Amino acid sequence: MRSEDEMFGLILGIAKEDERIRAVYMNGSRTNPNVTRDNYQDYDIVYVVTETASFLEDRNWIEKFGELAMVQEPDSNDLGFGMDVDYSRSYGWLMLFLDGNRIDLHIQIKEVTEEEYTLDTLTIPLLDKDNLLPAVPPSNDSGYWVKKPSKNWYDGCCNEFWWCLNNVAKAMVRDQMPYAMRMYHETVHAELDKMLEWYIGVQTGFKVSVGMWGKYFKKYLPGELYELYELTYSDYHNLWESVFHSCELFHTAAVFVADSLSYEYNQIDEENMIRYLKKLRTDSLTS
Repeated sequence: MRSEDEMFGLILGIAKEDERIRAVYMNGSRTNPNVTRDNYQDYDIVYVVTETASFLEDRNWIEKFGELAMVQEPDSNDLGFGMDVDYSRSYGWLMLFLDGNRIDLHIQIKEVTEEEYTLDTLTIPLLDKDNLLPAVPPSNDSGYWVKKPSKNWYDGCCNEFWWCLNNVAKAMVRDQMPYAMRMYHETVHAELDKMLEWYIGVQTGFKVSVGMWGKYFKKYLPGELYELYELTYSDYHNLWESVFHSCELFHTAAVFVADSLSYEYNQIDEENMIRYLKKLRTDSLTS
């Protein structure tokens, strides 16, 4: 695997030699002082360019960065999915190389940079040929800190978690595995994750980031809660157990958040849904 120095030398060397590239900056985990460094971090790079067309006409130009294992072009995929994209303003290549390095490279014209550059708190300028990049504070993750929930947001999370469990239970009784698994993992579990974010936010004064999809939960949750969290994931045959582990963990986190923020937790909804779930689990075992 090429070293960090080699990768930055390559990224900046290409930019310095190409007159179409006027500035370079970086976002992502490599700019975050709170993230533990490792060899698997992506290089999230933006080239500010005079135009995008010539880069798109010669798709082989990205081979300058190394031997490619696989490439994804999100903007091309978005267009294929029917989304509105404008290649003349920006375009991106996510590149995984045979040596294990990965570069997420985006090109954008100056006008896009003027709109977006100061929006991401995780930003470090690397090259500026024309002094077009405005000054930004030292890179930090404050833009990604857990947000304190309003009372309505908190209530909505609780309601969605408990209500959608009835859909999971019915699907399991009917042995509708695809629906049960997606409803549980994509809807119910998402609300559990949200409540755990708030739990961590309360514990830390809402001044930390838990990362995308809670990837830093293990760092911030107490050990016993994280062990319980691990039990909320399972295969279909053990889904009932995972559901009840989720209920236990959600209760613990939601009550703590409510007490800390002077909100009221709807214990009645929980008790009624737990009773319903137990009934349907019994039905599923006897059917």
